[in-house]
Amino acid sequence: MTIRLICLDADDTLWHNMRFFHETEAALAAILAPFADGPAARAALEACEIRNLAYYGYGAKSFTLSMIETALELGGDRLPVSVVADILAAGRRLLAHPVELLDGIGETLAALHARGSLVLVTKGDLFHQEAKIAASGLGDYFAAIEIVSDKTPATFHRLFDRHGVAPHETVMAGDSLRSDIHPALTAGAWAAFIPQPLAWSHEQAAVPLDHPRFRRLATLADLPDWIDRIGND
Repeated sequence: MTIRLICLDADDTLWHNMRFFHETEAALAAILAPFADGPAARAALEACEIRNLAYYGYGAKSFTLSMIETALELGGDRLPVSVVADILAAGRRLLAHPVELLDGIGETLAALHARGSLVLVTKGDLFHQEAKIAASGLGDYFAAIEIVSDKTPATFHRLFDRHGVAPHETVMAGDSLRSDIHPALTAGAWAAFIPQPLAWSHEQAAVPLDHPRFRRLATLADLPDWIDRIGND
């Protein structure tokens, strides 16, 4: 069995992402301290984010809108206009954060490129994701870049058709069980879960330890060896 298509997540798989969201969340908690304590502000924000996914999707801009809505919910009529200005400034800092690659990503992508066609599969705001990909300097490794509103089994089936591969000739690697692993497995692909400590609770799901096409890896650098073992089965 040979893997021909290697699909990779971007945020927190190739470069740091969630730590900047956590920093912005902490900034919001400080801004809203006159209206709610930190845990209450964070809980209200998370509930607002999940509620708004159907309207705004994923990404820093959606997050900023949810921060403003959370402030309005917690502050009510007492909320000064300056708070909204402070939240917008925090959102702009989030959008402008530097792209910091995870350790050894260049070498790992080179090793993966030697084993199959690479496709970047990421969700979020189109403009922001395009900007991060450009700033990363990694674009030349990829045969295609897919920026999608969400990752579902249908997303992967479209990828199989577009690239002329069978599901069992494809592997998906990423840090989200909900978005990277379960949809890929359902679609018939292989899936490598690379956990990271700051994962958003919304992206968590059951770990399919007994699934024959699933593997939990410590780092993306372990993926080439696993692909070689798949190919030798």
